[in-house]
Amino acid sequence: MNPALRYAKLLKGVPVAFHEGVAQKNAPRLTELEMQAHWFAGDFGTEFTSARGEKITVVQFGAWNREAGPDFAEAAISIDGGEPIRGNIEIDTEAQDWERHGHATNPDYNSVVLHVCVRDEGRKFFTRTAQHREVPRVKIDPYRLNTSPPNPLPVAKLGRCSGPLRDMPPETLREILVAAAQFRLGKKSARIARMGKLHGEDEALYQALAVTLGYKNNKLPFTILAQRLPLKFMDRKKTDLDAILFGTAGFLREADFTKLNPETRSWLRGLWDQWWKLRDDFSRVSLAPGAWRLASVRPANHPQRRVAALAQIVRNWRKIRTLAKEGNIMGIGEFFENLRDDYWDFHFTLTSKKSSKRMALVGPTRVNDMLANVFYPLVISSHPGRWKDYAKLPAPPASTRVKIAAARLLSSSATSREILKNAVNQQGLLQIYEDFCMQDNSDCAHCLFPGQIAQWQ
Repeated sequence: MNPALRYAKLLKGVPVAFHEGVAQKNAPRLTELEMQAHWFAGDFGTEFTSARGEKITVVQFGAWNREAGPDFAEAAISIDGGEPIRGNIEIDTEAQDWERHGHATNPDYNSVVLHVCVRDEGRKFFTRTAQHREVPRVKIDPYRLNTSPPNPLPVAKLGRCSGPLRDMPPETLREILVAAAQFRLGKKSARIARMGKLHGEDEALYQALAVTLGYKNNKLPFTILAQRLPLKFMDRKKTDLDAILFGTAGFLREADFTKLNPETRSWLRGLWDQWWKLRDDFSRVSLAPGAWRLASVRPANHPQRRVAALAQIVRNWRKIRTLAKEGNIMGIGEFFENLRDDYWDFHFTLTSKKSSKRMALVGPTRVNDMLANVFYPLVISSHPGRWKDYAKLPAPPASTRVKIAAARLLSSSATSREILKNAVNQQGLLQIYEDFCMQDNSDCAHCLFPGQIAQWQ
């Protein structure tokens, strides 16, 4: 049996709440920006039931609205299987925000065809426009998301499953981890395919690469940046590419360059001369101050450098897209190794001193992350044999989540250290941890994993 399918069998009998990420306690609190990003990515699905019991199908998620008014424009929905209805989509935290924010009397919202909310307390409430037209309203469930906890996870204690795993022959434990890793890879492949279906293959790849550039601290702002500045749009703006990306990212707010070194002043002046003519057009989609998390970010990973890398990826899009279609993993590595930016090859940030040595715009660790999370999922969906190449990827430094998963699942520190040397093992550990540990609210008492893995043997 296919190892991924064999792992999937472990999830059979597990309550839906476990493997779909739906929990029984209070819903995670998402910011409005996070909700919009997840919505646009299709993470909440495409099929919903309205407050009136209608079947709502999102046919087209539209585009981020750059003007005043609803969040998404040029969308389309179908009601009860009918012909698609085009219009805008508004997302609010609570259903009553429609009235509180004045949408009901604002003509800009007359074109809304779908009102999306997280909390709807079931009161007698209608989403209506200034023309007194009722707008279908659907509720989204944050627990459909497999999001990471917002705060650093505490040090994990050893879980109940550590006993059965400890007593397993090493080759059996390896089988389970590999199967879980293959299952995880399949989920990543399916997500990229879904994004491709919603927004086009190129757009899906572009957004996925932007997310990996954000690494763990800045995935959300990079997601928003790529969604609000789609590839198709940016491909037509190559003469203003850096100015639009840096300006929309919020890095061009300071117009006083006198305190900067001459090289930075010259580079920034060129961008500002372009940006001041464009900034009014992008004011609504520009990221707000504080959107970027800079604490604990290594200088070489600063988001300003990553935005510069995204600009160079867009400039060289046809080349990287061809390499991805061909599944040319070696060529992809060489592409990023040769990616250059005359300014950012020698600067950490806009205020740092010039480095004496050239720095890779996208370093080897980040390239491996792109290979593991983007390119291999794309390739393996059509070339399953490439799994052997994927299994040879170097193990990245273990993240906090990986270390906690190991502490939770593995009883021996020696075994843990050995397992974490392998990238596939790390991925397998993460999948098991997310499917079981993160969905268990009973402190192991009711978790089904210890019993399920007995089926493996």
